[in-house]
Amino acid sequence: MLDTVVSSSYQKVMEKALGTSALRNQVISNNIANVNTPGFKRSDVEFEGVLAQALEKKNKLSLTSTNVQHFAGNGGTIGTTPTIFTSSENTMRIDGNNVDIDAEMANIAKNTIYYNAIAHQLSRYFSNLKSAIREGK
Repeated sequence: MLDTVVSSSYQKVMEKALGTSALRNQVISNNIANVNTPGFKRSDVEFEGVLAQALEKKNKLSLTSTNVQHFAGNGGTIGTTPTIFTSSENTMRIDGNNVDIDAEMANIAKNTIYYNAIAHQLSRYFSNLKSAIREGK
């Protein structure tokens, strides 16, 4: 039973990471779309740092009970949410825009690799569950 709870937490973290990566892709795409907009300030998504702080604080993920017969956990669900922030870094451009197209293209490539890695890990997790279910029959 404990393994199922821990695995469920793993799945939730991976799902959050996928959702965050999708959000980051939208934010980076918005930066790229506004590369020539005067005064536009680039945005980014913070999640990994927030997750690391939450894990360090609690030392493990929290559990949620949806039925009174469930074992007691250590409270709540994963309370980390991605945060979109606007960069305040200075710009070398006269129009006040601080989007560097080369950096944004590198960021979108990095995010794509990250998304694919998380999706692959989640796929392996489900394959292992499927295999365990077959072996248990």
